[in-house]
Formats: sequence, C-alpha cells, structure tokens
Amino acid sequence: MPYMLLIMEPPGQRAERGLAAGQEVYARMQRFGAGLQARGLLLGGESLANDTKGVRLQVREGQPRLVDGPFAETKEMVGGFFLVDCATREEALAIARECPAAEWATIEVRAIAPCYDGATA
Repeated sequence: MPYMLLIMEPPGQRAERGLAAGQEVYARMQRFGAGLQARGLLLGGESLANDTKGVRLQVREGQPRLVDGPFAETKEMVGGFFLVDCATREEALAIARECPAAEWATIEVRAIAPCYDGATA
C-alpha cells in the first residue's frame, strides 16, 4: 500500500540553517532516498522550493485567482515528500523514523486513498 511521508518544516528554518548546513542535510536526505530505492520501497520523492516561491490557485465561479506567497502565518510548510510502498502503516512509520528530516521537522505519514473513502488506513 502506498504511503506519503510529508516533511513538515518550520518556516524560516532553511534560511537559519545557511547554505553549507543546508547542502549537508540535503545530501543526507538524498542518501536516505537512495537507500529506500535500493530496498525497493521508493515510489517517488522530491524536495520542494521554499514556500515563498509558491503560488496558490483557486477557481471560484469559473474565475481563476492566483495568490502569491508568502502565505498567511503558518507553523509549518511542506518541504518535500517521499512516496513509499509498504505492507503496513507500521512499516511506513518505521521508515519515517529512519528519515533524517525527523530530527528537524515533522514527518506526516498518510496512506494514499480516494478522497471520498471514509475508511481509515
């Protein structure tokens, strides 16, 4: 069953970390992803640009509306994700515990399921 591991970072953390430290944690995350791939668990994964580089789109009454960042005050931003194929939720949680980002961010573990499905997996 596929699970999404969403990396929820505190905003501003990347700037505070600085370039050299940022490159080091990125390298650690790359190694983590390569390890998942070697184990046959990785379906996909990416790092996301800082939230100030994003744009939000809404369509209301047929009219598109773009809203540039930075967005409203938030406690977290999605910094990236890993999509993994696991037999159980417990396996997905074990993988999340291995993720280096768990040291500085929160890893949100969610099963991939239809948005209308009322079942909890």
